[in-house]
Amino acid sequence: MIHFKSMEEKHWPEVKKIYEEGILSGDATFETTAPDWKQWNENHLTHSRLVAIFDEAIVGWAALSAISRRPVYAGIAEVSIYVAKKHRGKKVGNSLLEQLVVKSEENNLWTLQASIFRENKASLKIHENNGFRIIGYREKIAQMNGLWRDTLIVERRSRRNGM
Repeated sequence: MIHFKSMEEKHWPEVKKIYEEGILSGDATFETTAPDWKQWNENHLTHSRLVAIFDEAIVGWAALSAISRRPVYAGIAEVSIYVAKKHRGKKVGNSLLEQLVVKSEENNLWTLQASIFRENKASLKIHENNGFRIIGYREKIAQMNGLWRDTLIVERRSRRNGM
């Protein structure tokens, strides 16, 4: 059975490995390398960081990043969610996102957003399952490996925090 814990620095080696699997997939991120812990830690909110654990191993992780330093946007965050390759298709991502939504609302966030490659059907599905809706797309937003890529913008408004 999968259980969840708050992500800590000690989890970084396993989290980084899962992140690198996502990078290698070519459909999870525009990043080409995973950062070190210090850089990752600085770029993610200190709350709402989760790891999914199965048989004492981390099989997925999720975290939020602020979209802006401006106070008026303090309630909006961007979702990052990654699942270990051998655990994809087992509802780990869906469960992680469910837990992340709860944590975000406990921390007074009113909007979660994500930018997802059109080809990443699994990510689109788990976001849809958790109340996200497509609000737009960015056509040929950036090149990756010499190819222009489109992303879909999805968001979820909190039902708990005044939305």
